[in-house]
Amino acid sequence: MGVERELERAIEELLAARSGTICPSDAARRVSSDGWRDLMEPARAAARRLVAQGKVEITQRGEVVDPDSARGPIRIRRVR
Repeated sequence: MGVERELERAIEELLAARSGTICPSDAARRVSSDGWRDLMEPARAAARRLVAQGKVEITQRGEVVDPDSARGPIRIRRVR
């Protein structure tokens, strides 16, 4: 399994285990506890792919945002 799919799976598993939101760093840390910082952009990309599939939403300050224009810290949640 490639790192892209591992990150998508980590996002889905973390969201299934929690009732709120997660940070992309949570998924990156799950995939690589030592090299998680290098996985931050790939984790954000994984979240964008899951948005395109209708599985998750990306938020900033609690509001759903366009994943392609979001800059700065984001959170990921299941689609409501």
